[in-house]
Amino acid sequence: MFAIIGIVVVLGAVFGGYMLEGGQIQVLFQPIELLIIGGAAMGSFLISAPKSVVIGSIKRGLSIFTAKEASNSDFLELLTLLYEVMNIARREGIVALEAHVNKPEGSAIFSRFKSVGANHVLRDFICDNVKVLISESIETHRFDSLMSLDISTIQHHELVSPAAINKVADSLPGLGIVAAVLGVVLTMGKINEPPEVLGHSIGAALVGTFLGILLCYGFVGPVAANIEHQVSAKMAFLACAKEALLGMQSGFSPMLSVEMGRRAVPEDVRPSFEDLEGALRGKK
Repeated sequence: MFAIIGIVVVLGAVFGGYMLEGGQIQVLFQPIELLIIGGAAMGSFLISAPKSVVIGSIKRGLSIFTAKEASNSDFLELLTLLYEVMNIARREGIVALEAHVNKPEGSAIFSRFKSVGANHVLRDFICDNVKVLISESIETHRFDSLMSLDISTIQHHELVSPAAINKVADSLPGLGIVAAVLGVVLTMGKINEPPEVLGHSIGAALVGTFLGILLCYGFVGPVAANIEHQVSAKMAFLACAKEALLGMQSGFSPMLSVEMGRRAVPEDVRPSFEDLEGALRGKK
């Protein structure tokens, strides 16, 4: 919703301000200039990135309209799931978790906590690291390093798309100049035409520069920034799970372990200690 509002505000402020100053909106309607800039940008994108990055970037770009912002309740659900996992390990032994982490899609725990089960990156992170604890004993600092490496690798992969989109954004002002130069070249062929014809032709050429800059700073760059914020939210979930699992591996109680995870949650969406305690006790 906010992405749509932002698009409307950008278009309204730019074109509305132009019209309030007495500008003629039809002068800015230059589909050929847009074709040159957009086509060249897409072509350069295809040259610079492999197929997986191109497709992934398009999907990520569209996600700005559908992505759900992380909330207090999402982190509370994650902490509650981790608490249940740790309670099973404490009561029945960690081997009892094997069935849950080997096939999480059929696990009663992951099925009950739908936001975690639907987040495959987070779900797999939890399962893979519990599998490590099941398979053999590992020193705390080694386990910490292993999870940090996992998070770093995931983050690097998640940031590939916004980085690629940012490169497209950076190219747009230059491609706008290319369109403007082509417009000037066409104008030079009309040098004997009346001033009003030359003026219209030069104005159309300058629209190319305008569109390149507007697309860069008004749309494509902000899309990349939005995806980066989504990545930061995903990393916050992984950091929360990491700290809780580290507490579990260190032999701390389930309550203390999830409290360690709670401390890794960003402050604006962090559940309070009382909220967490109430959720773990089945209170509202």
